[in-house]
Amino acid sequence: MEETLHKCQFNQRIIRLLTAIAEMIGTLEGVKLNRPGPTLRKSNQIRTIQSSLAIEGNSLTQDQVTALIDGKTVIGPSQDIIEVKSAIRIYRRIGKLNPLSLESLLNAHDILMDGLLPSKGKLRQEPIGVIRPGDIFHAAPPWQQVEPLMRTLFTYLKTSEDHWLVKSCRFHFQLEYIHPFVDGNGRMGRLWQTRLLMKYHPIFEFLPVEDLVRKNQNEYYRELSVGDDTGDCTGFVQLMLGLVRNSLDELITATRAVTLTSMDRLEIAMHAMGKTSFSRKDYQLFFKNISTATASRDLQQGVKTGLLAKSGDKRTTRYRIVKG
Repeated sequence: MEETLHKCQFNQRIIRLLTAIAEMIGTLEGVKLNRPGPTLRKSNQIRTIQSSLAIEGNSLTQDQVTALIDGKTVIGPSQDIIEVKSAIRIYRRIGKLNPLSLESLLNAHDILMDGLLPSKGKLRQEPIGVIRPGDIFHAAPPWQQVEPLMRTLFTYLKTSEDHWLVKSCRFHFQLEYIHPFVDGNGRMGRLWQTRLLMKYHPIFEFLPVEDLVRKNQNEYYRELSVGDDTGDCTGFVQLMLGLVRNSLDELITATRAVTLTSMDRLEIAMHAMGKTSFSRKDYQLFFKNISTATASRDLQQGVKTGLLAKSGDKRTTRYRIVKG
């Protein structure tokens, strides 16, 4: 089955990148910062949407995307606005998509291309070609092969022993090669790689990998072209793993630089604690730089807003999550 995919050489560089990514995720988990605060999450979602569409020529700025996310009116090209609104819809429900289902991918394309493409949500039934950098024409596989190739690609996801990080990159490359849709293949490849990365670790829902793709757009298209010509997508896998690593590095830096509010701290702690009860001392273990008084105020606010239930008194006081 894997012989139908482009080759990928598991060299030392790929191994080093996989190791570095695992260590970065461990760092985030170790300091309980593997779920960024609401402000940073929103900022990263804006960058993700704006960058992925900018690669396709969308003209809206991050400020305009922010306004649309907030439900405000924006003046701009109507198609660009429709693209952003559709992208907002799909990225808001990305966690509900089944990363191992072709039918789920078709449903995502239906949402992403709503109002933009008559054949939204359907595999192409016509020949198509792609112009790569340098005006090199790539003829995608015949449309009769599209569905079998896509089903084989999903079988690879389900059965291969490749690392999930590598699977996400190879899937992205193969989707661009197959070009299963009349339009929207680039944004679908990036969306689905993000969904596959989330299967490896939920932190990737909040990482704007697409922003780094946009900043390295020439190299991105060059590696797609090289893979087409050689039948080997190793360079593309290396590039995307490097961008994932850089995105994690940015997140670590940004998260450490952000001054968390009491609600940010409560949300992080609640996500980590789950249904177990905890003490103020337990809470402070998550945030070693806050004082006992600050920890007490946080927990009192959690009780006041109905997020936490309090039991016991003084040294026996415990808190339990009741909302979240």
